[in-house]
Amino acid sequence: MSGPAPDPAPVPAAPAGPAVCLADVERLAADRLPAEVRDFVAGGSGDESVQAANRAALDRVRLVPRVLAGTDVADPSGPLLRGTAAMPVVVAPMAYQRLMHPDGELAAARAAAKAGIPYAISTLSSYPLEEIAAVGGTSWFQLYWQRDRAQVLDLVRRAEEAGCEALVVTVDVPVMGRRLRDLRNGFTLPADVTAANLGGVPLAATHTRQPGASGVATHTGQAFDPAIGWADLAWLRERTTMPLVLKGVLDPRDAVRAVEIGAEAVVVSNHGGRQLAGAPASVTALPPVVEAVGGRCSVLLDSGIRSGTDVLRALALGADGVLLGRPVLWGLAADGEAGAARVFELLQAELREALVLSGCPDLGAARDLATVLG
Repeated sequence: MSGPAPDPAPVPAAPAGPAVCLADVERLAADRLPAEVRDFVAGGSGDESVQAANRAALDRVRLVPRVLAGTDVADPSGPLLRGTAAMPVVVAPMAYQRLMHPDGELAAARAAAKAGIPYAISTLSSYPLEEIAAVGGTSWFQLYWQRDRAQVLDLVRRAEEAGCEALVVTVDVPVMGRRLRDLRNGFTLPADVTAANLGGVPLAATHTRQPGASGVATHTGQAFDPAIGWADLAWLRERTTMPLVLKGVLDPRDAVRAVEIGAEAVVVSNHGGRQLAGAPASVTALPPVVEAVGGRCSVLLDSGIRSGTDVLRALALGADGVLLGRPVLWGLAADGEAGAARVFELLQAELREALVLSGCPDLGAARDLATVLG
């Protein structure tokens, strides 16, 4: 059984000048958010050791640069699933972004569109998926499997009609992990923040404060089907032409099964340390998954990406791209659309520099880099 989570570490003071890295953006956001909202975003499950493992494992991956590459510029753009992107980054699906800023998902999606990267719309978005997709750019839709299969199909049809270009099924949340910060805070959503895509589903729990309980966890327990299985995904595969992406895969055997049911991508992810306490770091699980699928589907890495160097690490270990989560929320909290745009600007600048310093003119060369564990 997990022990109690440590008290949150004091948040360092916000930078006096403009943000020059993603950690600066997080510090700026911390000054603008209520403590319990900051905990909702920053917290993990159990003792939060999985979050620490994500960071430690990424930091251990050391890139072996090539020299005399004969270039002083690098192109971070390339193919991503069935499309192309300005860099190999997708905005991860994240719930209730109006907690960060009144424009929420609309602001983040606009910033992603201007940055030329896909934006994954969450089932639990606080604006309707149609409004988010309408801002332009490339939209993917993330699906949490609902107890009502008719509602599952309705969400998929709505995503298709809105022009979403991929369907991301989150497969690691049969139930929500015990997020102790939220339980201690009795976390609930403010009245003006709702799961805008789920009309008709009981939502009162998200706004009802109970000591020692999370309103968000209570609601997901009511709405999500914990018994989702491979047969459900095969059923879904037959009912949509959107590329199917499975998010939350850590075991290579599950990645192989995903390929067998027709998935075009898997996302190696431990849900940012928010689900199974004691799960491995996502980047540790990445190489075995890449080897198991053998190029038969795309492989993306999620959980813990905090810099352009992290993106390059993922590519060198065989990933086709990454999902970026919490930093986008910190950007929204810091300065709405402009804050999210700053996150993407910093990440791309860091990736370009990392490519040049490692002797890689493009993403293809990045995937040939050697790595060692430091």
